[in-house]
Amino acid sequence: MDEPLVDCHCHLSANEFLQVNRRLTLRSAGVKALIAVTEGASEFESVIQLSKAYQGLIFPCFGIHPLQGCQQDLHSVRIQDLEPVLPLFQVFRGDLVAVGEIGLDFTPWYAPTVQELCSCWKAINIHLLWPFSHLGIRHALLHNFAGRPSVAMEGLQAGYYFSFPPAVSRNDQRDKLIKQIPLERICLETDSPALGPEKQVRNEPKNITISLEHIAKVKGISTEIVAEITTKNALCLFSRLNL
Repeated sequence: MDEPLVDCHCHLSANEFLQVNRRLTLRSAGVKALIAVTEGASEFESVIQLSKAYQGLIFPCFGIHPLQGCQQDLHSVRIQDLEPVLPLFQVFRGDLVAVGEIGLDFTPWYAPTVQELCSCWKAINIHLLWPFSHLGIRHALLHNFAGRPSVAMEGLQAGYYFSFPPAVSRNDQRDKLIKQIPLERICLETDSPALGPEKQVRNEPKNITISLEHIAKVKGISTEIVAEITTKNALCLFSRLNL
């Protein structure tokens, strides 16, 4: 694959990648840029360090997922979860390419906080299934999108982008969505280490080609065209990327 590929959503700070030779794994698939998202403050330092170690390859995001805590204490994000970490978004503002991963739980104080964060960056990386236009978010990637076609249409009207991980190759449940959404609004992602082509097997950024090939197959076009357009889309949405 000659066209550079962009993995727009992956969790490189996950424990599953601690012993992986990332550069070898990534470059072997033609991946030239990865957007490393987080779900909580415990991952912030890790993605910053990764972006320094792999400068020009890994680009960091900070995100606060609406669900926080461990399995024994899983709870909706609370104000005490947010207050200590929000200043870090400003401290590292020059390093971040976007806000993410986030979701929107629409609590009275969480949604306004997300809106304030999003106003500082051009793009956000969201896991979202429900209508959202009333929030006024202008630039977004709806990752691993599995919502209703009507929600997809709302996203298209708002100018948002969509991405699909390699797991979509396991079945045809989302093929209708992939057909419905114009290629000019689709980006590539792996969501690694989750949502790979095989269940319960660690997903890796090199599997981005599986997403690429599946989208090309569903749309009946060449992988070269999908690679070219999705990379252009990623560069348009995430303006701080450089290949």
